[in-house]
Amino acid sequence: MIESLVKPVSNLIGKFVKDKDLQAQLDHELSTLFHQANLAQIEVNKIEAQGKPFQRNWRPSVGWICSFALAYHFILSPIIEVIIKVSGAQIDMPEFDFSQLSAILMALLGMSGLRSYDKMKKTDTKK
Repeated sequence: MIESLVKPVSNLIGKFVKDKDLQAQLDHELSTLFHQANLAQIEVNKIEAQGKPFQRNWRPSVGWICSFALAYHFILSPIIEVIIKVSGAQIDMPEFDFSQLSAILMALLGMSGLRSYDKMKKTDTKK
């Protein structure tokens, strides 16, 4: 995985650095930085996994909350509005600002998409 990140940057550096030894040194330093970042993320993941249930489960809970809000906005709210109109009741439904929710939801879906891509490519994400 690191190679897939380093190679494009290395190719870009290669356009500006003509000295092959310097290029190799910069490539090595870049690989080292990516590796250190991955190790740091692994440590964060270990700490989160050892935490209390709320610390471990905040991502799934955000996903469920966003899923419920999405269902409310596009399914439940229109049904409730129709029921209110048919019944003749004079109840105003609260406004629902979908812009903030959509930003969070799109970020979660993007992460899910990356995870699905990893599974399709059979990437070992346990490393």
